[in-house]
Amino acid sequence: MTVLKDTGERVIPEAMKPMNESLLEHIARYHFSAAYVTGRTLDIACGTGYGAKFIAKTRKKQISDMLGVDVCPETIDYAVKHYYHPLLKFQTGDALDPELKKQIGTFDTILSFETIEHVPDDRVFLSRLNELLNPGGTLVISTPFGEGRGVPCGQEFHYHQLTEAEFFSLFQEQQYDFAEISHFFQNGVAIESTKRKDVYYPIGIAVCKKQL
Repeated sequence: MTVLKDTGERVIPEAMKPMNESLLEHIARYHFSAAYVTGRTLDIACGTGYGAKFIAKTRKKQISDMLGVDVCPETIDYAVKHYYHPLLKFQTGDALDPELKKQIGTFDTILSFETIEHVPDDRVFLSRLNELLNPGGTLVISTPFGEGRGVPCGQEFHYHQLTEAEFFSLFQEQQYDFAEISHFFQNGVAIESTKRKDVYYPIGIAVCKKQL
């Protein structure tokens, strides 16, 4: 049996208490994203695979197949052994690899949760996802807010954390061809489209539809 070490970033439901805050936040994002998932679907940086299985099971009538990709071979091995679904496959891959499209193809829906802060260049990362997304397809992506691009954030596995303005304006840049962009804010399990003044929202979510 594959045993994964807790890095402080990786979510391993079997090794966590049911009310663990980080686990509940991650599950909430998958529940939120399910309504947008159709066709061929990619969960990039899928981690241990619990979320990809949830989507495959929940949206089995709306998807053609589901692929979970992660850069860590041990994590993918764990996902394969713990989260089977007939519509779901897992494989190793690097989101920044320019050859990834040749390896896995293109998708109608892409999910990317808590990943963009782990790469040195968020624009390159988003360009790679844009290449993998079919015209008319939907990207659902999240990240924790921070002090800004290029500013050390004190998190061991994060290059930096974008400000709210940097994150949401990123998808409006012309090279990505997003026709529709919706902004959401997350605090715990609560995900809202309107930002309340009396609530602190540490995480942002963007839902972006690519032009046809």
